Order: sequence, then C-alpha cells, then structure tokens
Amino acid sequence: MPKTEKNYFRYFSPGPAAAPWGLAVTAAGYTEIAPGAAYPPTRHPADHEFDWSRGRTLAALQVVLISAGAGWFESRPTGRKRVTAGSAFLVLPGVWHRYQPDGRTGWTESWVELRGPVVDRLRRAGVVQAAAAVRRQTEAVGLNEVLEAVHARARAAGRGFDPELAALAMGVLAAWWRVGEARPAQSRTLRAIVEAERYLAAHHTEPVNVQALAARCGVAYSHFRRQFREHTGYAPWQYVLRLRLVRARRLLVAGDAPLDGIAAELGFSSAFHLSSAFKQAFGRAPDHWRREMAPR
Repeated sequence: MPKTEKNYFRYFSPGPAAAPWGLAVTAAGYTEIAPGAAYPPTRHPADHEFDWSRGRTLAALQVVLISAGAGWFESRPTGRKRVTAGSAFLVLPGVWHRYQPDGRTGWTESWVELRGPVVDRLRRAGVVQAAAAVRRQTEAVGLNEVLEAVHARARAAGRGFDPELAALAMGVLAAWWRVGEARPAQSRTLRAIVEAERYLAAHHTEPVNVQALAARCGVAYSHFRRQFREHTGYAPWQYVLRLRLVRARRLLVAGDAPLDGIAAELGFSSAFHLSSAFKQAFGRAPDHWRREMAPR
C-alpha cells in the first residue's frame, strides 16, 4: 500500500481577522526523529531557526509533546530537564530555551504554536509558567488526542486565520492545565493505569488482551477495568479503538492510502469494520472525511 507521510510542519499568517477571537495558531507540526538523525531535520523560518549551541527565543507560545523517545529541554527558568515519552514542555514568549532528542533514542515531537491576548492572560494568571515548563504523564489528560485533532485541521487549513483551528488549540491549553491540576498517581492501581496507557499508545494496532494487560501491570482484571474507565472515560477496549480511529483520521488526511490498507495497518478486521467504527465515532464515513479535509 502507498506510504503515508506523517511528518509535516506549517506556518500561518492569521492577520487582523484573529483579533476578535483572542487566540490564533501560527504554526504546527509533527516529526519523528530517528536515532542519530540530525536535529532539527529541516529548515524553518529565520525567526524560528535554532541549534543546541545557541538556543532560541520566540515571540509566541509553543506546546511540545514528546510521544516517543527521550531527550532534553532547557531554559533559564527551568535549567536542563530530561524529557521522556509522555512528557510535554512549554516554550514561552521571550524566554530563551533549547531542546533536542537523545541521539541514542531519537524522539517523536508533536507541537502547536499560539499567539494572542488569551496567551497573555493565561500567563498573568499563572496557568502557563516559565518555571514549570515541563510536565509529565500527559496521557491521562488526552494531550496527544487534542494535538492529533489540531494536526488533522492544520494540514488542510488555509494560510490565514482559521477559527476552528484556534478552538482546537484552546483544547491543547486546557489539557496542559489539566496536567497541572491532576494529583500524582500514588496508588498501585493508578500507576498501573498510566503504565497501561503507555503500553496501549505504543501497541494499539496489535491484538490486545485486556486481562493479560492487567496482569502485566500487576492488578486484578475486574478492578483494573473499572478504574481504567473512571480514570480515562473509556473501557480499555474502547480506549484502544479510540487510539486507532484517531490515527486513522490522520492517515486519511495525510495521504491517499486505500481504506483496506489503513484498516490492516491499524488492526481492524476489514475496511467495513473501520468504516463503521469511524462513522459512529466521528459522524461521517472515512471517504467523506478525507474529501472534506483535503487541502483546498
């Protein structure tokens, strides 16, 4: 089947149309960095270029999620911090910073850049802080999922202001806030759920045995299943299905791979099974979604 390209970045010029909304997306991107690969791998606009030796200062806010691999983030307020899969960090306007993947592991980065009065208000209120720019265990609040929605829209959006893209970006900020509000996972069950979420994020395209997963995490199946639903809002199998469908949405937008190929890649038994689940989750058939989200 044709290979779908995951990596991308786009920059937007919102202009005066963004002013009444208070928030605009000015850039977004997703990149998988292989172990030992040069970083950053491609050139960005001059005001965004940087390397580890000199760092960088931006005029906008960026939220960066590391969904696989590991590396480092450094700013003057935080010092150097190790970041691993499931970690996210903020780049705040006017704050010097630098980051890079570990050459031994590489990493996968998913990011969005925002500007506007909303960012300034959140900063004054302490919702986003330069001294607390690194947060972990973002799986529990769905940061990856809201960023996936941003990417699906950003790939197809025009270069000007897009209110729907701005609304999706507000969801990213809300997820960041939820990470800060969440209590540390102290109990064995909650630690097991976080471990299960990480496992499912990496293996959701494979057959999943929930009972075996509970045993792997060291908790009883019945208790695990109940607590997993309370913690994530989904039963374990529904959670797997949601991960597959979110990825299917990205693959549909990113290329022209046939539906049966995408179904096989994501672990669905058939294109019909994928289409039925996709329509139930998102209210439209996969082909309709692809046509609707195709670049103008």
